[in-house]
Amino acid sequence: MKSKTIAIIPARGGSKRLPGKNILPLGGMPLLAHSIIYAKSNSDIIDEVYVSTDDEQIKEVALAYGAKVIDRPPSISGDLEPTISSLQHALESIDSDVENVVLLQPTNPLRPIDLLSECFQKYLEDNLDSLFTVSQNHHKFGKIHNNVFVPFNYEIGQRSQDLEPLYFENGLLYIAKTKLILEGKIISEKAFPYIVNHVFADVDIDTQEDFDYAEYLLNKNKK
Repeated sequence: MKSKTIAIIPARGGSKRLPGKNILPLGGMPLLAHSIIYAKSNSDIIDEVYVSTDDEQIKEVALAYGAKVIDRPPSISGDLEPTISSLQHALESIDSDVENVVLLQPTNPLRPIDLLSECFQKYLEDNLDSLFTVSQNHHKFGKIHNNVFVPFNYEIGQRSQDLEPLYFENGLLYIAKTKLILEGKIISEKAFPYIVNHVFADVDIDTQEDFDYAEYLLNKNKK
């Protein structure tokens, strides 16, 4: 019997920097809808799509696009509440045997079309407990001590192309065993970092400028 895999999309209301961002129209549909449609387009992997929310308007959008809704209580809907809380609550609310969870963040609406299938194949083949997407950093980072810039990942004068590779968690997608999430982790100590060097990995919507950039990339890729 095929093990059950679900997608959970945490989408709370009350965004302060960009009010109502999860339902703002991006490319003619609510921001949240992009992640729901992506999950549903991978129905060979994902059995059910859930949106965890505390907001009635988000709930209406989720249902309109074919997701199931988990009503998130106020106690785990605050600004500082970690994502793991909503995932644990969602799993505890679902009356079925789920083995794998795909976490899709609505603020990362643009994903390469084959990304999930490639990641899930790696996840199964290597018998992983978790996998998450990363991208290579191409910036020269440093710290400032007493008004002096101290290089962190390079030496002054070094060329960017000669930097030792560093990577950042881009948020495009996460896959984890249910057991791991119930233990309080999304990324385990042995999680596989799946490298994604794609322009979509630079989109993480928190401000109006982020939103405008996502709109630009979406229109450019449609062409």
